[in-house]
Amino acid sequence: MGYAGNSAYHANACFGHLPISTSDSLLTNSYLQIAVPTPLYQVFDYRARDAEALSVGVRVLVPFGRRQVVGVVIGRSDSTDVPVDKLRTVLKVLDDEPILPPALLELLNWASRYYHHPIGDVLASALPVLLRRDAPATLPRIECYRWLREPNHPVSARAHVQLYLLKRLTAASGEPVDAQSLSAVSRSWRKSLQPLIDDGAIERQDLDALPCNVSTDLPPVLLDEQMHAVSAIQCALGKFQPFLLNGVTGSGKTEVYLQCIAQALIRDEQVLLLVPEISLTPQLMNRFQRRVSGCMVSLHSGLNDTERLQNWMIAAKGHADVVIGTRSAALVPMPRLGLIVVDEEHDGSLKQQDGFRYNARDFALMRAQKQQCPIVLGSATPSFESLNNVTAGRYLELRLSIRAGGAQAPMLSLLDIRRQKLHEGLSERLLSAIGEHLEAGRQALVFINRRGFAPTLLCNDCGASATCKRCDAHMTVHAKRQQLRCHHCGADRPLPPACETCLSAELDFIGFGTERISNALQERFPDVPIARIDRDTTRNKGALEAQLQAATSGTARLLVGTQMLAKGHHFPGVTLVGILDADRGLFGTDFRSLEHMGQLVLQVAGRAGREAERGEVLIQTRNPDNPMLQTLVRDGYPAFAQAALTERKIAMLPPYAFVALVRAEATEPRAPHIFLDRIIDELSNWQGPDLMILGPAPAPMERRGGRYRAQLFIQAERRARLNACLKDLTAFIDKLPEARRTRWSIDVDPVDLF
Repeated sequence: MGYAGNSAYHANACFGHLPISTSDSLLTNSYLQIAVPTPLYQVFDYRARDAEALSVGVRVLVPFGRRQVVGVVIGRSDSTDVPVDKLRTVLKVLDDEPILPPALLELLNWASRYYHHPIGDVLASALPVLLRRDAPATLPRIECYRWLREPNHPVSARAHVQLYLLKRLTAASGEPVDAQSLSAVSRSWRKSLQPLIDDGAIERQDLDALPCNVSTDLPPVLLDEQMHAVSAIQCALGKFQPFLLNGVTGSGKTEVYLQCIAQALIRDEQVLLLVPEISLTPQLMNRFQRRVSGCMVSLHSGLNDTERLQNWMIAAKGHADVVIGTRSAALVPMPRLGLIVVDEEHDGSLKQQDGFRYNARDFALMRAQKQQCPIVLGSATPSFESLNNVTAGRYLELRLSIRAGGAQAPMLSLLDIRRQKLHEGLSERLLSAIGEHLEAGRQALVFINRRGFAPTLLCNDCGASATCKRCDAHMTVHAKRQQLRCHHCGADRPLPPACETCLSAELDFIGFGTERISNALQERFPDVPIARIDRDTTRNKGALEAQLQAATSGTARLLVGTQMLAKGHHFPGVTLVGILDADRGLFGTDFRSLEHMGQLVLQVAGRAGREAERGEVLIQTRNPDNPMLQTLVRDGYPAFAQAALTERKIAMLPPYAFVALVRAEATEPRAPHIFLDRIIDELSNWQGPDLMILGPAPAPMERRGGRYRAQLFIQAERRARLNACLKDLTAFIDKLPEARRTRWSIDVDPVDLF
């Protein structure tokens, strides 16, 4: 079991490397080994053009089948299995220097082996979209001018524009001045400046367009626990050390990050900060801009392709001092990397759920080890893997048990709603509490992790429900748009006026989503501004930032939302949190359901009472006597986690075992099972007391997006045993005829079984 989230650390010894050359350049008479984005588990030999030397890590345009694709040079060989007369030639070299440096290329090669994913696809995932095509790996340039010396000939007093330009550039004391700021004086300013350039007094410089930030806020005084954490992390700069910053919500983990980052910047090192959700990025960027001086960029899905390429290049060329980003930012080249921070390290959003199924937290841990720099994993509800790594001595735990600013921990209570009349899913006790907090001038937050109006449209006459035609799922009612929408495949259709089965008009909306809860609260509190924050209300550019600003400023007195509201946000006026659907996690089919429920409940609860007023958290439940729910509310997350870990250990489930899912899907119902049956036959020799293969079984949602899905669950006592099994499996599948008729994938360390 290793550092990388109990999943990845010792994988290097499990099986061999793809051939990556350690030499700086490739001889022109050698064969190039090029990784191209393809589902095939191999690299491809190509011939270099005459008199051309290529470095490992550069992009090249190559013919591949009937297409031209962008590949990455990862090695060379003096021989090839392809007949020389059939060997194809590189069409174009796209980079003058490696776009992926050797250290990162080696780490990506490790990830390809560890996650059993084709190397070409892994390398493509590390590049922004435009670099996966043949776009140039360059930064936009800014036209600038700077003063060198006094001109040889005095400027005429009548040359007003020239005098202004000289004065402006002289005042900059040799620092570059951008053309835009010079252009205000006259449309013909360049004509006036040219004699000074010809004289040698002024020179033109085209500089990389870099965002530069100047801090405005001073750091606050730290609590003792914060000071201890900052000191420990700062002392570790320059060496590999994983830290678990285990701090209750509101304890000032971000302040610890900021002060450690400041020390890393003094050392002229780059810092990578990973966050699980795009919703956290704007608030963090705003806070960091007030505190950090230097070049800071963000990387997330909210950027367009051009913005993403520009920020990626700023980081890759070493200009960015701080990079704040979501999952894929873990793969970005950073030549001066000196500190990595993973905020909300427990969050499942850090795991890619399709294609290259890597975990950004685990990849970041391996990167920190390779770079010999500390990594800080922050959470109020750490993952069970991280807690186990602390117990095993692999991580150093730093605890923050006190809320910053003197705020008290919120009071958690269970509301028993059995045999209670609910108003649109809301109990009278919760509604009364909301009214009390609003009358006191405070804010209230209602959490339900389901968007839309209602999850089911039901006919009262025949009992039929509106289901998705492509998934084994109910269509969710979206009342405002008068639509039925599937939240799994995205299909939608108009809300029918009558039952689609018996044509009865007696239709009923069953269950509750954020839209319905928001409407019910607006009806109960008509004069109170409400902000609903979910994926439906934040689709448009800038909508999320506007909603969060309304919540933070107190303009919106009532907040309704999904887990987008649960993580990391600071709403100073919120003193009441109501949680409506905590029971869903108590009886999930996934062995991680209970862990995720506990984390989500406490993360949402942490939004309450973060300032002077103590917060109150009311959890509606029909299972108030559930022992795990009681432990969570009464004794807190540490006791809850310990009880759940004891159950995991008895069942030999992660983090006490190592698991992988082999998933298969096809348009024909039996095809995935036939494919997986062939795999079981092949793996029969691997089964034993230390490795079990369970299945094939239908996925919890068997049909999704028009495709039928099944899966195998592989569980091993040792990581090396699992990796060796999966290595043999990929080699077997690569030759299996059924693999061409079935879409399949291997998910190592899955975060859910869905």
